[in-house]
Amino acid sequence: MSRIAVVPGSFDPVTLGHLDVIERAANVFDEIHVLVVHNPGKSALLPIAQRVTLLEKSIADAGLRGRIVVTSWSVGLLVDYCTEVGATVIVKGIRSQVDLAYETPMALVNRNLAGVETVFLLPDPAHAHVSSSLVRQVASLGGDVSPYVPRVVADFLQQ
Repeated sequence: MSRIAVVPGSFDPVTLGHLDVIERAANVFDEIHVLVVHNPGKSALLPIAQRVTLLEKSIADAGLRGRIVVTSWSVGLLVDYCTEVGATVIVKGIRSQVDLAYETPMALVNRNLAGVETVFLLPDPAHAHVSSSLVRQVASLGGDVSPYVPRVVADFLQQ
């Protein structure tokens, strides 16, 4: 039986920390669905279709192995998507205790609603301080984001 996991996020934009989590999840699970979701609590810099494209290019450029599907989801709950594709696990990167406090209640609700477990992965320490919102802020002020994002993203943001 194939173990399918979903790695959800806004990926606005995708960072090297995101790629680290996706790569490590791909080493554990048979199939990974990287799911771009709309987060109503955040104001988006990039449209969802652009985020999907940048993720696909970033994953290809990084040479990540394994069966990785990149898509988006905007209808219903995350666990509805998991049920639809047969995923039993959600993978979330956790950078700090703040992330853990935010993600824990959602993990419990997802398990209660659909029996979907959540696995938390700690980041590579080189990426622990990086967030998409930090990248957006640096980029908006003309700063160099290349240490924090894949090359294709840095090039896109510099346009």
